[in-house]
Amino acid sequence: MKDAIIVGGGILGMLTARSLHEAGLKVMIIDQGELGKESTWAGGGILSPLYPWRYPDEISRLAQYSQQRYPALCNALQDETGIDPQWRSSGLVFTDDNEYASAQAWANTWGYELQHLTSAPALHTCEPQLAQHFERGMFMPDIAQVRNPRIADALRTSLRLLPIEIAEHYPVTGLETTDGKVTGVRLGEEVFHSNKVILTTGAWTGLFPEMQALNVNIRPVLGQMILFRGAKGLLNRIVLHEGTYLIPRQDGRILCGSTLEMNDFDKRTTEAAKETLRETAYQMMPALRDLPINNHWAGLRPGSPNGVPYIGEHPEIAGLYVNAGHYRYGVTMALASVDLLTDTMLGKTPRIDPTPYRLDAVRTPTAEFG
Repeated sequence: MKDAIIVGGGILGMLTARSLHEAGLKVMIIDQGELGKESTWAGGGILSPLYPWRYPDEISRLAQYSQQRYPALCNALQDETGIDPQWRSSGLVFTDDNEYASAQAWANTWGYELQHLTSAPALHTCEPQLAQHFERGMFMPDIAQVRNPRIADALRTSLRLLPIEIAEHYPVTGLETTDGKVTGVRLGEEVFHSNKVILTTGAWTGLFPEMQALNVNIRPVLGQMILFRGAKGLLNRIVLHEGTYLIPRQDGRILCGSTLEMNDFDKRTTEAAKETLRETAYQMMPALRDLPINNHWAGLRPGSPNGVPYIGEHPEIAGLYVNAGHYRYGVTMALASVDLLTDTMLGKTPRIDPTPYRLDAVRTPTAEFG
């Protein structure tokens, strides 16, 4: 009998396991594959929404809380495991200033520095590798990144150093409930019993009948990315151009992403997407034409109507909790989301107002994801 079973081993599930273990609970984490190998592994690791002023305050609140705590987490994980998640304050460059007024208003509200790059020399001084046709832009110097596979490896390793039971390659086939209370999870004919069950199942969350009964609207949104191998220091800033980004890694690799595709659970990559990403990357940074593409992959984001995640207890099934629907920003909002959920579970005063994230909260669709 476990105190808590976490279903889903991405960054949210692994952080939840750490937090509940630290609170003294007997914890088990189950994943249909390997821990950290789905959207956590596949993402870019930018610790900010791409155009943060376009999103609801509920997203800015979770992102800012998490941003402030990532350096301490990464340092702790490196100390525990010897794996460096490569937190790095790269800064984020926007290749135009078309939304400067909105961006500045948002920055003033949330306390971020935003530099207005009003000339080509100013823009190219900020990031020399940008194409010459870019003439104006904006820069947020405090935006950081982590390297997704490395933080996933560090978290997975940290869990194995703790007395946390890990079950990989075990698809959960259903939930067990009695008299309006969760009692465990089913894995085929086997039942694992627990007083609490937490669904951190990402794009798969909407498949559970208990979620469908609440009209929890989480759907898979495919994102494809490509990876260039370059010299260390060739690109120093994260660059964002019309929704496409370049991310410089510490060792010289440069990521370019990502597509937004509604293909159900089909994760296959396509040559058409690879070509589109490559050509856009060349337009942003001409030096990439001289670099090989070393990898091309895809991941499934848990899309929700306006990107605001579902965090909290099921209103009709006691002991069943959900932390899912973060769309493109699961890593970005992870630390805040987990603290909010575990505060709720442990009966603590929540550090973040839980109301907008409740499973029964009204979510208005946006143009980006309806």
